[in-house]
Amino acid sequence: MTTEEMRAHFLLPDLFLPGAIQLTLTDVDRAIVGSAMPASAPLTLGPAPELRAEYFLERRELGILNIGGAGRVTVDESVYAMAPLDGLYLGRGTRDIRFESVSAAEPAAFYLLSYPAHAAYPTAHARKADAEAVPLGETALCNRRTIYKYIHPRGIRSCQLVMGFTVLEEGSAWNTMPPHTHERRSEIYLYFNMAEEARVFHFMGSPRETRHLLLGNREAVISPAWSIHAGAGTARYSFCWGMGGENQTFEDMDAASVAELR
Repeated sequence: MTTEEMRAHFLLPDLFLPGAIQLTLTDVDRAIVGSAMPASAPLTLGPAPELRAEYFLERRELGILNIGGAGRVTVDESVYAMAPLDGLYLGRGTRDIRFESVSAAEPAAFYLLSYPAHAAYPTAHARKADAEAVPLGETALCNRRTIYKYIHPRGIRSCQLVMGFTVLEEGSAWNTMPPHTHERRSEIYLYFNMAEEARVFHFMGSPRETRHLLLGNREAVISPAWSIHAGAGTARYSFCWGMGGENQTFEDMDAASVAELR
């Protein structure tokens, strides 16, 4: 593929639009990637025609991460106050979902990731302070970072969605290096908390035939199960990772040697 073909197939730019809900359905594990960025008025998540469903989560589950200002999510009459970097899990069968910003001047920016679900799990609110936090990396390798796990078998239970985010330390640039694949599930990355002029070189492709895409702030990339997913930024950044497939085990991966990358 050319660069433009790769961007057309795997990159999701302009994901956050003030006052709107945006959704993209992909055939990679039938994931739906999207956003809700309420301004002065609430936004309601309704059924998508492609799903042939009465309501959005009739046969799906949904993970939410707020990467903007303070907001609220109303779920079937229950209201969840969503501070920056708060997460929320909504299980199959949830009917009414409404998004609001506390201040239109500093709107919330809700990142949405949904996969099909064959079982129902209860709604759960995730806070950074309560997450399983895993520090990784070394200063000498420019990859000191902390992984915050929200939706996973030892945390918030789900049908197949696994979701959290990673924060790189100042002076570190690399994530997920050495790289890996996991044939049993796909992964989708959202890069955020980046300066407008900064970029992340996101590497994908098979280990022996790699390609890269350049991503800016609040852009997402779809990584199929056969592809590596690693990145290096021109400055510090954070990213939300989300996975869906037939295995939820976070450590389930097939490592690729850096020396063998091509």
